[in-house]
Amino acid sequence: MPQEPSFEDRRIVVAGVDFSAIGELALEHVLELASEDPQVEPHFVHVASAYGPLLRLEIGEGSRGVTMEQGSAMLRQHIEGHVQSLKQRRAVGFSRAVTHMRVGSPADEIAQLAVDLDADLVVVGTHGRRGLRRMLLGSVAEAVIRLAHCPVYVVRPKHGRGREQGGATPLLPPCERCLEVRRATHGEKFW
Repeated sequence: MPQEPSFEDRRIVVAGVDFSAIGELALEHVLELASEDPQVEPHFVHVASAYGPLLRLEIGEGSRGVTMEQGSAMLRQHIEGHVQSLKQRRAVGFSRAVTHMRVGSPADEIAQLAVDLDADLVVVGTHGRRGLRRMLLGSVAEAVIRLAHCPVYVVRPKHGRGREQGGATPLLPPCERCLEVRRATHGEKFW
């Protein structure tokens, strides 16, 4: 078991978890980061909405009404499952992963937890919505960037997989000849 860093040496990383595919990318990035640096202490937060005396958890395509204790247990089990999966693939450098359940606006609560913990980094996922859909739905990642008092790392799928274009002009794909040159020269030449 790795030695736990002193309180002063710890680097707190807060990650928003929303049980979506994009949220899973953010979660995996934080676990990889924590595995590479034993001073990183990962904190995972899920922000639910209140539904009377229950919380409404959005899980996959549906939602579920649960108590705060049930929601906290579900989040903890979800994170522990990812940690166990990572341990099967490689050595884990961190000594603990902490979970937090909050109620309210996701961006506000993620940024507030980062302040409460004096975090060094916040990691959030983005669906990459553009145009009207972004305007109507808003962007938690964008709001966290505006609110956070520390650096924010935004995770999205590589090559736009799973992203909506929303009427925006798409970016051109990379030049195939340029890619061939980079591969052939092991990155020494770009074009």
